[in-house]
Amino acid sequence: MLIVRKVKESDLEPLYELIGQAELGLTSLAISKQKLKSRIERSVFAFSRDVAKPDGEPYVFVMVDSMSGRLVGTAAIYSKVGGFEPFYSYRIKTSVHQSSELDVHKKIRVLHLNAEHNGPTEIGSLFLAPDYWGQGHGRLLSLTRFLFIAQFPERFESEVIAEMRGVVEPGGRSPFWSALGSHFFQIDFPRAETLTSQSKKFIADLMPKHPIYLPLLPKEAQDVIGCVHRNTKPAKAMLEKEGFEFREFVDIFDGGPTLHCERAGIRSVRDSRSGPVSEIVAKHSGSDDWVIANTDLDFRCCRGAVTWNASGAVIDQETAERLGLSPGDLLRSIEVRPKVRPKVRPSQ
Repeated sequence: MLIVRKVKESDLEPLYELIGQAELGLTSLAISKQKLKSRIERSVFAFSRDVAKPDGEPYVFVMVDSMSGRLVGTAAIYSKVGGFEPFYSYRIKTSVHQSSELDVHKKIRVLHLNAEHNGPTEIGSLFLAPDYWGQGHGRLLSLTRFLFIAQFPERFESEVIAEMRGVVEPGGRSPFWSALGSHFFQIDFPRAETLTSQSKKFIADLMPKHPIYLPLLPKEAQDVIGCVHRNTKPAKAMLEKEGFEFREFVDIFDGGPTLHCERAGIRSVRDSRSGPVSEIVAKHSGSDDWVIANTDLDFRCCRGAVTWNASGAVIDQETAERLGLSPGDLLRSIEVRPKVRPKVRPSQ
C-alpha cells in the first residue's frame, strides 16, 4: 500500500537516491545533496509552525510503499515564488505590424522576459520511481498537494502555477535552448539546468532584456514553444482536468508551458469534502476511487474507499490505520477522477 506523507530529515538518503533517477529537464530536482538537505530542513520547519501568510516555504511530500518501506516518489509545494530571487519566465505577446501603403497586416508572436518578484504558489518537483509509473500513483502524489492546500489555504497564494517540462531530446539537447539561451550563456542545457537550481543571478546578468521575435528563431525551436516533454503529457492532462490552463508563459530554458489556476478554482480544492469520521468498518464495500487525507500538519494521504452520510465519513480499518484516524477525527477526501457530467441538449 502507498502512503504519501510529509518529508522527514531521515528521508535524505533515500530521497537523494530517488531523484538521482530523474531525467534532464526536471530542474527543481537537479540539486546537490546539501541543497536537498536544506530543502528538507526548511520543509520540516514549515510543517512544524503556524503560518499566517506564504513566505516561500517548501512543503515536501514523499510516497512510501508500506509493504517494503521503500521511498518511491516525491512532490512539493512552494508557497510563493519570487521575492529575494525573481521568478523568471517568458511571456508570449502578439505584436501587430501593418502598412497601409503595402496593404500588409501582420501579427507576430514575441517573447518578453518577465521577472516576478511577488509571485504565486508553485507546485512542482513531482517524481515517481520508474517501476511505479502508471496505476494512478502519480495522480495520488499530485492530488495530495491539492488536499493540503485545501486544508491550509492561508499558507498559500490565491493563484497556483505549475511549470511543465519542455521538449528535451534523449541526449539532453533542448531545441529551444539551442536556438536562444545557448547564444548568451555559452553553456549546454544540462549545465544551465543545474545552475538555475543553485542561483538565478546569472539569468539577470546574461539573459537578453529585449523582446525576441519568434519568426527569427529556427522552426524547430518555434515548434516546441509551449509544448511538453512526451513523459509530461499525462501530468499536463491531469492538471488541465483540475482546472489549470496555459496563459502564454513559458520557461526561459526549454520553452515548456507554465499552467495557471486560481487556488479556489482547482477541482480538488473546490470539491474536496471535510468532516468527522463517523464509523470505521472492518472492510468497506466501496472501491478505492478516493484520495483521503488527515487534516493536521502531520499530514498523511492515501487512496481508499469512503462513504459520506449525515454523520460524517465511513472508512475501513486499514485506511484509518494508514492515516492515524479514529472516530471523531476529521478527514478530507476527493474523488480520484472528476466526474464526467452528461451534456445537456438544448431544448428544441
